[in-house]
Amino acid sequence: MVKKRVVLSAALAASLGLGSNFGFTKAAFASKISDLESKNTQIEQKKADLKHHLQEKDQKLNELKDQQSKLAKEIKAIDMAAQDAELKIAEKQKQMKETNEKIENLKKEIKVIQKRIQERNEVLKERARALQQSGGSASYIDVLLGAESFSDFIDRATAVTALVNADKTILDEQKKDEEKLENNRKEVEKELDRLTGMVQDLKDLTARLNAKRTEKDSLMKQLAKEQKDVENDKLSLQEEQELLASQQSAIQQAIQSEKNRKKEAAQAPQPTGNEHSVQSASQGPMPEVSSGAFTRPAAGVISSEFGARGSEFHEGIDIANSGSNVPIVAAASGVVIRSYYSTSYGNCIFISHSINGKVFTTVYAHMSARLVQSGHVSKGQVIGYMGSTGQSTGQHLHFEIHEGPWTPDKRYAVNPRKYINF
Repeated sequence: MVKKRVVLSAALAASLGLGSNFGFTKAAFASKISDLESKNTQIEQKKADLKHHLQEKDQKLNELKDQQSKLAKEIKAIDMAAQDAELKIAEKQKQMKETNEKIENLKKEIKVIQKRIQERNEVLKERARALQQSGGSASYIDVLLGAESFSDFIDRATAVTALVNADKTILDEQKKDEEKLENNRKEVEKELDRLTGMVQDLKDLTARLNAKRTEKDSLMKQLAKEQKDVENDKLSLQEEQELLASQQSAIQQAIQSEKNRKKEAAQAPQPTGNEHSVQSASQGPMPEVSSGAFTRPAAGVISSEFGARGSEFHEGIDIANSGSNVPIVAAASGVVIRSYYSTSYGNCIFISHSINGKVFTTVYAHMSARLVQSGHVSKGQVIGYMGSTGQSTGQHLHFEIHEGPWTPDKRYAVNPRKYINF
């Protein structure tokens, strides 16, 4: 988004032919009022276009707010679904606990039945052993035929009947218990199957819950991203709005300065007093103001040339001077488009010039003090003093000339020696 703002600013500045500084450009000074007024008209048109774009962004912002409201409802629905799923999970966990308890009870019942079956098996085994001890040939018929009297026969028949009924009862109970055991086993298996199904349902619910939570997180991230995009777009347009306002202000100042210059030209030339006010007995040597469009901005030795410097590219020329209060002058007449402190340039001034219908921008960096803030400056006018502010290792002036507006990538920077004899 920062790159987008830089491109927008540079494109706007280039389209108007105006100077810029660190992403904020202002109107360049034109020598003719008609040129300035033409640029002012262009800015008015740009402002109208920008207003239209801002209205579109406001409309987009309202649409986004509606989308955000819809997303908020969807998120609420997901929260409610998640809450319902959690309640169902708790319910199934309770059912699982009850099922486990029932299974434990069934296991106890099975143990009791198994014990009864074991006891009956012992009775039947004992009966078999007794039969075997009697020679293995005795039968209930032999017992009856061995009666010595009718009365003995009746007693023996009653006893045989009791034994037969007892054996039948044991066998019936054995069969019933075995059936009950089998039914209980089936019931336990059925309960285990049901429990397995519950566990699977629980896993499915958990998976759906996690999916809903993932969906919620995705919606939240999407919402945050859209909010950030809209805020950045709006900020970019606001910066362009500030840019246009600054350019228009500078142009209006330039128009007024041009009118004043024409008015003064009709009169006898008078000292402006500006140069006198910034010079004193303690001021360092002034650079000689040369003929031509540009003049040397400061007295001193060239400590670093324009071009490759190690792994970096130096987009200007450094002029070093160890003296006190070494004055820095405007290299050409123009309009101050920015005067401020930069973390890299330190105290710096940007001046836009219109020379023979062409726009130039000059940069003066690392100054100890700045004497101008805005408005028109004349060629050779003192604008500050040499220093070592910002990213600097010693007292010097870093001076740049751009054939066009200043841009962050310094695409229009040229070697100052092209225009100034150092």
